[in-house]
Amino acid sequence: MNAIILSAIWGVVMMFSGVFIKSKTIPKYLAIFGLTLVFIANATEFVSHQSFFRFGISDMLKTDNFNLVFIAIALGCTLIYFLLSGSEIEKVGEHVGEYFALIFFILCGVSLAATFNTLLMLFIGIEIISIPLYILTGSDKRNLKSNEAALKYFLMGAFSTGILLMGIAFVYGGNPNASFYIDQIQLGHGEMPVLISIGLLFILVSLSFKVSAAPFHFWTPDVYDGAPTVFTSFMSTIVKVAGFFAFIRLFEHAFGSIHDQWQTLIVIITVTTLLIGNITAVFQQSVKRMLAYSSIAQAGFMMLAIFALNDKAKEGLLLYSAAYSLATIGIFGVLTKMQDYTIDGFNGLAKSNPFLALATTICLLSLTGVPLTAGFQSKFFMLMAAIENGHHIWLAIVAVIFAAISAYYYFRIIQAMYFKDAASGQPTTGEISKGFQLMLGLIVILIIVIGVYPEIVIGWLYH
Repeated sequence: MNAIILSAIWGVVMMFSGVFIKSKTIPKYLAIFGLTLVFIANATEFVSHQSFFRFGISDMLKTDNFNLVFIAIALGCTLIYFLLSGSEIEKVGEHVGEYFALIFFILCGVSLAATFNTLLMLFIGIEIISIPLYILTGSDKRNLKSNEAALKYFLMGAFSTGILLMGIAFVYGGNPNASFYIDQIQLGHGEMPVLISIGLLFILVSLSFKVSAAPFHFWTPDVYDGAPTVFTSFMSTIVKVAGFFAFIRLFEHAFGSIHDQWQTLIVIITVTTLLIGNITAVFQQSVKRMLAYSSIAQAGFMMLAIFALNDKAKEGLLLYSAAYSLATIGIFGVLTKMQDYTIDGFNGLAKSNPFLALATTICLLSLTGVPLTAGFQSKFFMLMAAIENGHHIWLAIVAVIFAAISAYYYFRIIQAMYFKDAASGQPTTGEISKGFQLMLGLIVILIIVIGVYPEIVIGWLYH
């Protein structure tokens, strides 16, 4: 509750800062200060199990260690994102305060999506996340690709929302208690009623769209490629993992008792997502577009948590949230400094800026799932969750094969940095500040620390 209210309040503060503060730099520091307050307030709620705010919410929101730890991860990664790439947000346009305000509103939606206890609160949380994203995607008004991406995202997102609402209506009409509360749907262990089956299918399609799982991923490459790079970094990390937390919360509490009846659908979506994401990424020359398809492939791994729906899946999803977000924010941070977004643009980076090349390499190794990185631990926990489930063990083998395929396109960038020469007379990167290098170093340290000691994240589940 603390994170929901304070992030909304600070979003309003950032809106007014855009009106009264003409400096482009001050809103960034104001946003960092506000986000720190929200993080501390969420940590206080985690320790005391009590919110600063007491409202009659009729049990429509529920907090526990699982969602409070996730909110802490989302807020912490966003804080690192502000510190690393805040100066790039200033370069997008004139309305810097408003950009930060929209991000705070998205964080409010992220907190709602993690704590909802009714289908209506799920819908509100998803929409609070989505609507500001449409604006951020088209924030670079001088860029035709940005405008096109925003329009495509809005149209397809609106269609997805309609499907979600239709699914909610069917589930409401088909459950015996005629209740929107996810704990009161009570489907028992028999065959699914027809209305529930249709509603579940519609909700599954809509949430798969939100997390860019195949075959509902078609918007992802164009939107990620067209949006300003600094906002793509946020969209592909915090927003994506929030969708998965909404996914697992809904399906565990509302449909967990009939897990075996919809598990095959998740298997099909998981394999399709891994296949399309990894195979298509292999053929990309633009690093930004390759990372878009890579995010689809990573979504395939996160779908294993929905497939397994056990304690190991929850631990793995928390680890994946931290590992994937940190590595992707780091890579996109480097990408904002590059003069050329193609793989050839990384040629010779190890010679011109060894630290930047090393940090990029660590992030890429984490995304690949190389041991001693956070990415390895997160993939390992996901595979363990799938194996513990006891059904479709072959799915874990397929996931490992596709993880090996992903090494090919990630290592193409490493090869370009260390084994190819840059074009003579052309700088590889723009100006790199000391603060940027410091934050990139912090990301690398966190990736390695979590990779060696994953309990630093999942231990809080049992605090």
